[in-house]
Amino acid sequence: MLKYTEDHEWLRLEGDIATVGITAHATELLGDIVFVQLPELGATLAKGDGAAVVESVKAASDVFAPLAGEVVELNQAIVEDPAIVNADPQGAGWFFKLRLGDTKAMDGLLDETAYRKLIE
Repeated sequence: MLKYTEDHEWLRLEGDIATVGITAHATELLGDIVFVQLPELGATLAKGDGAAVVESVKAASDVFAPLAGEVVELNQAIVEDPAIVNADPQGAGWFFKLRLGDTKAMDGLLDETAYRKLIE
């Protein structure tokens, strides 16, 4: 099950680890992504912190930490080939994984129905 933020990030929770990426809608708005900068492995992020940066042919944009946690894994493949984010934003194009201190915080995020209403 995916959860979403109003800033167009998605999360998939497995145990206390949340995989984080940007939505297909975000990639459509950005256009072709040409550069990705990921957070540092081991970084502790607060909800709303700037965690990563994406640059496209249209603009640069921050990817925010959707919840507080520690960065425990990075997707280096998207640094080497940023086009993966456009091709599969909610699959192989994930950005980083966070170990959440409070998994119940996921309840405060948008479900798919609420996110679709937001972007319509």
